[in-house]
Amino acid sequence: MANSPPPIILQSGNQPRHSIIWLHGLGADGQDFVPIVGELNLPVAVRYIFPHAPMRPVTINGGFVMRAWYDITQSPPSAFSKSGSDAHQDAAGIRASQIAVEALMAQEVANGIAPGNIFLAGFSQGGAIVLHTALRQTAPLGGVLALSTYLPLAESAPDEMLAGSQPTPIFMGHGRSDPVIPFTLGAASREALLEFGYDVEWHEYAMQHSVCDKELRDIEAWLAKRLALSQ
Repeated sequence: MANSPPPIILQSGNQPRHSIIWLHGLGADGQDFVPIVGELNLPVAVRYIFPHAPMRPVTINGGFVMRAWYDITQSPPSAFSKSGSDAHQDAAGIRASQIAVEALMAQEVANGIAPGNIFLAGFSQGGAIVLHTALRQTAPLGGVLALSTYLPLAESAPDEMLAGSQPTPIFMGHGRSDPVIPFTLGAASREALLEFGYDVEWHEYAMQHSVCDKELRDIEAWLAKRLALSQ
């Protein structure tokens, strides 16, 4: 990725046959979710890849340069619309990050990981990118973890999503008191994904824009089930 250091790569055991590419949120970096490796008790060895978003000015933060998967020009709406919803989104930045994630996925395939054993995970901005990316794959992935996030470029999704991606299972978790990505936006994104034909497992929590222990346990259970199915 442009102006980004190499991703952090960790393995929970020897010769992993599954990979999880985990994207951080706005202003954080790849270190943000590294502790998750020690907090998830999974039944098989996993290779975790934690990339760093490029440095870029973020309009909503006064043009301050920080790690961001795309620019944000205004606060996310509390309502969700598949009509005209792309107008104020950084489509070029979102698509560039999609390409960067796909390059990481291709690297995992080159390392012997089957596409169906690759999982995408992301928090907030990172979650938006993994949802966007997963819908545009020719073959199903192992699964998607979309945490405290929403579906970006929803207006374009019906025309761009690929039928081969529809079996990809999706875990969505959201805090009911989230002041950054409104709960209503996350819930409406879930409804849109269901309408598009995706299998979405929805979880909501008494929290704000964060990850709580209950969510970690739900992630652990969901991943353990999916990893067992993809053995």
